[in-house]
Parts: sequence; structure tokens; C-alpha cells
Amino acid sequence: MSKLFIAGEVLHNAGSLAELKNIKGSKAVIVTGGSSMRKSGTLDKTINYLKEAGISTAVFEGVEEDPSSATCLKGAEMMQNFQPDWIVGLGGCSAIDAAKMMWVFYEHPDADFEAMTKPFTVPTLRNKAKFIAIPSTSGTGTETTGLAVITDRDKGVKYPIVSYELTPDVAIVDGEICASMPAHVTSNTGLDALTHCVEAYVSNIDDNYADVLAKGGLQIVFDNLQEAVENPTNITARQNMHDASFMGGLAFNNAWLGIVHSLSHQVGALFGIPHGAANAIFLPNVIRYNAAATNRYPELAKAIGKETAEDLAVAIETLRASVNNNASIQEFGITEEDWERNLDFMANNALQDPCTGFNPRKPSLEDLKALYNACFYGNVYAE
Repeated sequence: MSKLFIAGEVLHNAGSLAELKNIKGSKAVIVTGGSSMRKSGTLDKTINYLKEAGISTAVFEGVEEDPSSATCLKGAEMMQNFQPDWIVGLGGCSAIDAAKMMWVFYEHPDADFEAMTKPFTVPTLRNKAKFIAIPSTSGTGTETTGLAVITDRDKGVKYPIVSYELTPDVAIVDGEICASMPAHVTSNTGLDALTHCVEAYVSNIDDNYADVLAKGGLQIVFDNLQEAVENPTNITARQNMHDASFMGGLAFNNAWLGIVHSLSHQVGALFGIPHGAANAIFLPNVIRYNAAATNRYPELAKAIGKETAEDLAVAIETLRASVNNNASIQEFGITEEDWERNLDFMANNALQDPCTGFNPRKPSLEDLKALYNACFYGNVYAE
């Protein structure tokens, strides 16, 4: 028997944030990032809608990009004092992922972070609270996934914490919230959503539901990403990209990802490269690497009017350029010396990343190093 893992309730379309007025409960902690949700008015709207529902709120602000385990413990301590029955992750993926781990430590103060880096080891949740995810970016799909990416600052490693316990109870997919998202964030997150669709479709887990969602999400990204970047107040394009992000998240929540993410996690942790931007650099060359092991890329290519795996790789490179994203890791200002010094460390960590186990082709350490080097310099990967 197979089970479809999805957020318990999905509220979507422009203006759906107002559905918070119908939530039943007494206390909620809202976890958010910097100041963007406050400046846009979305945080105040969230507080007021929950107030209409009779729910009092406390706010944890200041979740950093690539949230750390230390931040998660700090938020959990606040929750211990406030005792919410709802936790609300509001903002980009960093805020929502941090809120997920705060939830774990709130319910299980003695939980071992290191132990939870092994897949499916998060203890049972919902003993004290349920979870609402309200994304302000259209990329990660974290609002419907059992995944939180948390950084261990001391080790310089990003850990994907994988457990269906982390799948939100409510997802609010409201494109209006994204209208203030800067162009570069729209571009990065949209290419992240695209990567989720591609990797879920070719993973070594067969799932008809994931296939349809991945292929449909890919088409939506190709049709709407450039418009969302160039015309940010086009709410139709914004909602379409938000839906594509959710679809990609739902697809990979059931079929999982591959080595694009394994490679990206390392450069994000070590060099601070935005996750979607890194994915967009690695994805075309990973397609070229994996093409020998799967015939599924041409099926995705046909969804956008192309034919072959190479056509798909080139189309992604063209889209990447059209939304002003870098074509190589080196363009982020990383020196060859820094790169060479960290290459073995990154490749070893990528080989052990949980996503690697779902890739259609089993890579060697040397394969991953070759992919890293091709993408560092912006070269086309070739065997």
C-alpha cells in the first residue's frame, strides 16, 4: 500500500490568508524572518485574523537565512513559556523550516538534533500543537513537505531533516503575499521549484501522483517565472508560481529528490550561495550526468515542447539566463583556492546526503567532484 503525504488542509488562491479567521484554538506562536512580513503588512494581517478567531499570539522574529539549530532551540524556549496550541511559520522557507524544528524541540525538549539528521527519526508530534505554514516565496514547497533544512554553524553543514511528522497541518498558498518579493528572490525560488519538479519526476521512486504534479508544475514555471520576475504585481503569475511551488513540494514529498540538492546543500552551507541559485547551476549538468540511467527526461522535455534530455538541460539554462541567474559557482566570487580546499569535504558530504539515495544514478565520490568542478567553472558536463 502507498500513502499520499500532503498538508492536512490546503487553502489556496489570492486572499486565502483570511481563512485564518476560521482556525480553532487558543494560542499561536508566529515564527518569521527579518522585517519583510512586517513591512508588507502580512504579519499584522496574520495577527488580526487569528485575533478574530479568538487566538492570542506571540511573535518570534529574526530567523536568519539558512536557519541554525541554535535559533530553533531559542524559539522552542519561547514556546515553552507561551504554550501555544498552534505554531505558524510565516515567510520564506527559512522561517517555516525553523518553525518546524522549534515545534520539535517545543514538544520534545530533550530531542537530539544530531540523531534527527538521520531520515525519519523525528519523534511523534502534535502532542501539544499543530502547524500552519504560510509561505511568502514560491520555491521550496515546505508548506506541504516533511522536510526542514537546518544548518549546523559549527560544522558548516546543512542538514535536511526528513520526517513526515513535519508535514504541516494547514498550508495557506496565497499569491498576494508574494507581491513584494524582490526580483532576485522570485528568480531563485522559482528555479528551486523547477528543480523539485525535475528531480521528483526522475527519482527512483515511482509515484503516479508525483509524476503528474511534477510535470504540471514544470510547465507552470516555464510559463510564468519570467513574467513574475519582470512584473511583480501580476497576481495571476504570482499565484501560478505559488501553485507550482506547492505542486513541486507535494511531488517530492512523495518521490523525494536527488543529487542536485545534495550538491547544493554543501555550497549553501559553506559559501552562502542561495539554494535556488545553486540548484539552477547544478540542474542542467546533473540532467546530463543522469541521462544515461533514466529515460524520463525526454518525457519532461516534451511537456515544454522539446524532445531530448539535452534539450531540457539547454531550456533550463535559457530560462536561468532570462531571469538573470548566474551560470557558474565561480560567479559568486569564490576563489579557486577556496574551492579546491573544500572540494573533498563537499563531495563527501554530498555523497552522504539523504537526497543522494533517491537519485536515478548512483554516484561515486569522483562523479560528484567532476560535477562540482564543471559547475564551478560553468562548463558543460561530459563523461
